[in-house]
Amino acid sequence: MLIALSRTVPGVPLLVAANRDELYQRPADPITVLRGGPPRVLGGRDELGGGTWLAVNEHGVVAGLTNQPAARDPAKRSRGELPLAFTGYPDAKTAVTEVCARLDPSAYNPCWMLVGDRHALFSVDLSGGHQARVEELPPGSYVLENEPLRQPSAKQQRVAGLVSALAGGALDGRAVEAGLAGVLRDHQPAAGPQPAGSGRVARPAELSAACVHTEHYGTRSAMIVSVGLAGPPRVSVAAGPPCVTPLLDVTGMWASPAGQPADLR
Repeated sequence: MLIALSRTVPGVPLLVAANRDELYQRPADPITVLRGGPPRVLGGRDELGGGTWLAVNEHGVVAGLTNQPAARDPAKRSRGELPLAFTGYPDAKTAVTEVCARLDPSAYNPCWMLVGDRHALFSVDLSGGHQARVEELPPGSYVLENEPLRQPSAKQQRVAGLVSALAGGALDGRAVEAGLAGVLRDHQPAAGPQPAGSGRVARPAELSAACVHTEHYGTRSAMIVSVGLAGPPRVSVAAGPPCVTPLLDVTGMWASPAGQPADLR
């Protein structure tokens, strides 16, 4: 689940919050230096595929993705390469223009992305065909679940409702960050259990909550990225489910040695 508040919070042109839901047994690092630079890129690392689900660079370009909940074709390239590709540029518009010009979505399993900075936010649909579908989004709040951006689900609608109370008020950046942390911790299912049917597997009600807990799968980590008017973004990370794991400020990693792990104790 990926939340973006673009040009709606005074003094903070872009706020991104995300929970990473995955199988518990799949190894991952919740935050590391993904690229030493230039530009330096921070984000989580999937130790199996080697890529990431959410990356941010020192210039304030943020790129995150959500996957289509369907069978994965192991012959295709890792979707985790994509946030790294977009965060290799100094601004979001250049990143989207350059990467999408040479990107063939059919080479990857289906996914959807949000790519933004302090000036713009883009939706990038990589769910089929041979050309990415790109839309520049107006200022506002957006919730990207495992569905296209314009196709709301019960989970997306619940989270969007919680976020709208933050984005539409007079809260400052720190207060909105705290509110987003509360959204990431929310356990309330947005829908009841969904039995298996034609072409779909059964889904327990817990999967429709922002913070997911099931027997083998759930929320593994969380991240909030705050892109201010200038300077490197502020980054906070929970190295476990945010309902029981504190979000700690790791902004110092912009200046840390590339191989030094974050202290998330």
